Amino acid sequence: MARDTLTRDQIVRTAVELLDAEGITGLNMRALGNRLDSAATAVYWHVKSKDDLVLLATDQVWSELTLPDPGAGDWRAAVTVMATDLHAMFTRRPWLVQVLATHLVYGEGKARYDDRSLAVYESAGFTAAQSDHAAGAVFTYILGNAAGAAASASLTRKGDESGSTVEEQFRHTMAEAREIAMRYPRLRARLDTQAAADYAAAPDGTFEFGLRALLDGLEQELAAETGPKPHR
Repeated sequence: MARDTLTRDQIVRTAVELLDAEGITGLNMRALGNRLDSAATAVYWHVKSKDDLVLLATDQVWSELTLPDPGAGDWRAAVTVMATDLHAMFTRRPWLVQVLATHLVYGEGKARYDDRSLAVYESAGFTAAQSDHAAGAVFTYILGNAAGAAASASLTRKGDESGSTVEEQFRHTMAEAREIAMRYPRLRARLDTQAAADYAAAPDGTFEFGLRALLDGLEQELAAETGPKPHR
């Protein structure tokens, strides 16, 4: 594909496909050019660098997130929808967690999401400063909760690169983690009731439990500032 037939949109969408398949380490201009049936140099006519391409790809997928109407329904329901959708995206695309750790992410898609998030909190009665804090706390919780999926994806790729199978690499890592955990009574008690392969996994419902607890705290803070709502 000649450079004059390529478009930035084609390049970015193909970069997302490559990131989904190979992760950050698998994204390079040569691999991208192969997928586009184009010379790697042609890509540089549309994007400045790999970092620029990573940011464009990140903003592309951010634009896919669900944005509820901030004025319709309960604010907690809206926050839950947005948080669950973002968490699912991080879990589905663990390369995004790595990007957020190494890049200052910005763009239309990210700005659109952030603005709607703040609008949801402000519609509930939070001040601008409180909305900033609430949005930051929820986002940090989502990101931290998704870190395990990113680590598992990284471990899988390291296994592929070293020539060992994913299962071998995972079993070796879990065996070492279990050996250390058995020295501590509470961890040992839990390991006695579950398979060693489950040691690195959070219990079912952990994300939902933590999100509810976080929103409970925000709701209490809002009630303390505004006072109880009159019964109708």
